[in-house]
Amino acid sequence: MLYSTIPTGGVVMERKQLERLLGGGDDTSSAALAALRAGASYVVWDGTTSPKSLAAIYGRRLRHTVRRGIETSGLARAVQRLDLYDRPVRLGQIRTAEGTWFFMLFLAEDGSALVACTGVRQTVQALREGASIWHTVAGSP
Repeated sequence: MLYSTIPTGGVVMERKQLERLLGGGDDTSSAALAALRAGASYVVWDGTTSPKSLAAIYGRRLRHTVRRGIETSGLARAVQRLDLYDRPVRLGQIRTAEGTWFFMLFLAEDGSALVACTGVRQTVQALREGASIWHTVAGSP
């Protein structure tokens, strides 16, 4: 799936705008940017949520992935940044063209800034089942 704008159910955000938000960031943001430029699909969802609740959810996911030996990128940093952020965040996701990595984006409420970014390598089992590892942990948004 390639989108130049967001599919139904998401806010309109042009690919180039998302690329700008990911530019100049850490290694995880750079990997998400590279995936986007290589044809990854993406979505930014309507609505916002509390960064504190997301910090708790992604904290559980961090513990889960560490216990299972699942490769992540920037997850601990994302949890930290969400815990410190004090305004609502909008969620987005980038899925690499081959489906091996999912990146979760946490954006400022108005979509003007990237608050945090994390990625998870999909397991062979998840790829076979067509599910993201993010959706296999209790508390998925």
